Amino acid sequence: MDIKVLSEEHYLQSMNLSMYAFQYQVPENDIPKRLETLKKHRLLGIFEGEELASKLHILSLNVKVGKQEWKMGGIAGVATYPEHRRKGYVNALMKRSLVDMNDDGNIVSFLHPFQIDFYRRFGWEVISDRRKVTIEKIDLKPLKPQAGQIKRYIEKNHCFDVENIYNQFAEKHSAMLVRDNDWWSNNIYGSQTAAVYYNAKDEPKGYLLYEVKDNVMKVEELVVLDHESRVGLWNFICQHDSMVDRVELMLSTHEPFPYFLKEPKLKTEIYPYFMGRIVNAEKALETYPFNKTEKNVFLHLDDPAAQWNTGTYLIGREEVKFYPVKEGSACVTPPQRGLQLNINALTAILFGYKRPMELFEIDLLKGDVAEVLELEKKIPALKSFFYDFF
Repeated sequence: MDIKVLSEEHYLQSMNLSMYAFQYQVPENDIPKRLETLKKHRLLGIFEGEELASKLHILSLNVKVGKQEWKMGGIAGVATYPEHRRKGYVNALMKRSLVDMNDDGNIVSFLHPFQIDFYRRFGWEVISDRRKVTIEKIDLKPLKPQAGQIKRYIEKNHCFDVENIYNQFAEKHSAMLVRDNDWWSNNIYGSQTAAVYYNAKDEPKGYLLYEVKDNVMKVEELVVLDHESRVGLWNFICQHDSMVDRVELMLSTHEPFPYFLKEPKLKTEIYPYFMGRIVNAEKALETYPFNKTEKNVFLHLDDPAAQWNTGTYLIGREEVKFYPVKEGSACVTPPQRGLQLNINALTAILFGYKRPMELFEIDLLKGDVAEVLELEKKIPALKSFFYDFF
């Protein structure tokens, strides 16, 4: 199957395929800007004659694992015309994308799934949930006033206090996107208003990104560095009680809201959001912020879609050693020692979405329980979260 890297002459075909598959229309005056954006992507496509039949985009991005940054290939715009479906085109494109991302130095890849099971087959796994909390007007009851103040920013220029708060918050988590100036400008700011909480020392400690429309306040981001700013921003939300019938908050599952409220019994929806995948396990494990423990752990990793990852990894106190197996063969576990897992399970563990013992209990991590407990000690208590979309 012939897969081509698309050039500018194919960009319009790619955009037309996206509009058809995802059922939207780009206004004619926005088309030049959209085509210009595609220059930042790596586009892979399969043609039927002269027609682009199937394609996907790879975005060059970075994500946080604590204070560590990993290069990330974002998969987006996966689409096929209906008359060309079920020919194995997307399968071929996904496997080719892994080769290209690995060659380009990506350690991980993220995507937003239309169907989780489909992408699991290629090694992507859920790494972040989202939580939506709906608050009716009757429950908008402020807490004790805080010493700081709120400032609103409605201009479309960069709000550096917001961006600095986000960066500090991202370092306390894993999987969060490293947002550069272009990303803030093109993907975050827009019609939303920013509300920043400043403490008594005039230090920015938290923010909301929100919009009020049709009597609903939609908070797309709530990012706080301490509890004072959390309470201060909650009180600010409550001040909208004369303007809205309800508030919808998008939150991390790790955010303690609404536990600290007088009435925390609020409608809450939690659902899997983004998927991730280790593209190069050796690089990921070599740069991962393991806790130092005295005992070694052997991981016997299976990755059918990216055979360069398949093999045995020794996780020692100071270093990681990789013992690859030949392409096409399976990883055989020595009877004496080692934990067996696939690339999906490794991804979930490294980002902190699941703990080793959780996966052991559902048979996705196999081996001796003592070694599972040793791996537990090595994995830091990371909180995975992803606010963005592509």
